[in-house]
Amino acid sequence: MEWVDKILKDIKNLEHLKDLEHLRLSIFGKKGFLTKEFSNLKNISDEARKKVAKDLNDIKQKLESSLLEAREKLEKMELDNKIKSQKIDVSLFSPDLSPNYGHPINITFDRIIDYFVGMDFAIRYGPLVEDDFHNFEALNLPKFHPARDMQDTFYFNDGKLLRTHTSPVQIRTMEEGNLPIRIISPGAVFRRDYDMTHSPMFHQVEGLVVDKDRDVNFAHLKFILEDFLKYMFGDVKIRFRSSFFPFTEPSAEVDISCIFCKGSGCRVCSNTGWLEVLGCGVVADNVFEASGLKNVSGYAFGMGVERFAMLLYGVNDLRSFFETDLRLLEQF
Repeated sequence: MEWVDKILKDIKNLEHLKDLEHLRLSIFGKKGFLTKEFSNLKNISDEARKKVAKDLNDIKQKLESSLLEAREKLEKMELDNKIKSQKIDVSLFSPDLSPNYGHPINITFDRIIDYFVGMDFAIRYGPLVEDDFHNFEALNLPKFHPARDMQDTFYFNDGKLLRTHTSPVQIRTMEEGNLPIRIISPGAVFRRDYDMTHSPMFHQVEGLVVDKDRDVNFAHLKFILEDFLKYMFGDVKIRFRSSFFPFTEPSAEVDISCIFCKGSGCRVCSNTGWLEVLGCGVVADNVFEASGLKNVSGYAFGMGVERFAMLLYGVNDLRSFFETDLRLLEQF
């Protein structure tokens, strides 16, 4: 059929996708001429209908195949043209570049680490994927301990897990047996939690001091934390509240007077005048035993970096730190 050859030629000469779509509709649309040809089948004799229908189906397959081939060719051509037209020379200088002094989480990390390094603490890192012993058992959290429910954990099929705190670094350091120990362990930790004040991945800095006999006590811990919190937040009041952590005894949570209302009471501090900022305590004997240490004493503390950053920079939704919103990040 001449009209078929003409259409195949028109398809081959197409230069734009919009023209291809227009041609497709003129063939297969409700008013397309191939659609009309199929409609005319009812007007011919039964003997001729079978052959004509077969010929029309062959033509339909040939046109569809040609249109598909043309579409792939035109899409590639348009993509190539778009890439060429939007090409960016990354070596060109842009006067729109603005200085950046770091992400608020990294800035807070640096401030915390600077303080403790200045107080002669070493920095220790550990694996993100941990085993149950170092993450729970050695920290006086045996299986079925109710405190495990406070740390909803990401487990792997082989029993390994994503660490829920950086405390395993402390266990690994104590297992080495080199005294005295005076370390901080900064890094990412993971828990199954997500809302305005919790994230599945967040950051902690934990500290540990251990020495022989009973040379380390709660008074040393209290001094270092009071000095640290004044370094971070300025002239604030500090209080220690009795608390419970399985790996320390005695344990305490540490509050500072609200930096927004100066202790008079506001929405941020729930009208209490106080903000909780970290936890601490004297390391429990069971933890020393699990780590292979005897006749030693020590204290430990831990803080959430995002918590500090939210207070320091007035960010009320923790998720903002991970959304790369330039309106927030440009402030830093």
